[in-house]
Amino acid sequence: MSKANEILDVAEDMVQRQGYNGFSFRDIAETVGIKSASVHYHYPTKAALGSALAKRYTDRFLQGMPDSEDSSIQPLEKLTLYVSAFRNALMQDGKMCLCGMLGAESASLPKQVNTEVERFFQMNKGWLEALYRGVAEDRRLMSPAIWAMRTLATLEGAMIVARTMSDMEGFDLIAKSLLNEVSEASD
Repeated sequence: MSKANEILDVAEDMVQRQGYNGFSFRDIAETVGIKSASVHYHYPTKAALGSALAKRYTDRFLQGMPDSEDSSIQPLEKLTLYVSAFRNALMQDGKMCLCGMLGAESASLPKQVNTEVERFFQMNKGWLEALYRGVAEDRRLMSPAIWAMRTLATLEGAMIVARTMSDMEGFDLIAKSLLNEVSEASD
């Protein structure tokens, strides 16, 4: 593994636990076992690091999802995989969705980081809209755009509440209700 990727891995863990404003290059350097100047060599600024981190997270997250327009996979199955990605992040020592954490701090983030965080949400919204367009139009509970935003907001919010209350069961109940809605609309 390259040092640049090792730095990103450590930074991702720190942001998912403490947020963007909860770590420094010195913290990363100590964890990786390098000098702070070495972190700056790979990422000259914290903004450059944050931007690279959000970009990598977005790309990896969506690569793990099936094609939302693939009709050989039922919408419920696709959504189950999507929900599992959020659940798995939370199960990893109570970590949050990286871009959810960054989004909560958007008022204090550099523009280039916010741009990548917005990209995460836009791409996820697009993926979900395509998925919901696959649900029969006469069975939809709402427009695909609204359903997509509601799903994304619900999962991000469920992560926050579950982490705050140390209640994974609460996340699972919310996720199950989302899946049940899609199941009923898809039948």
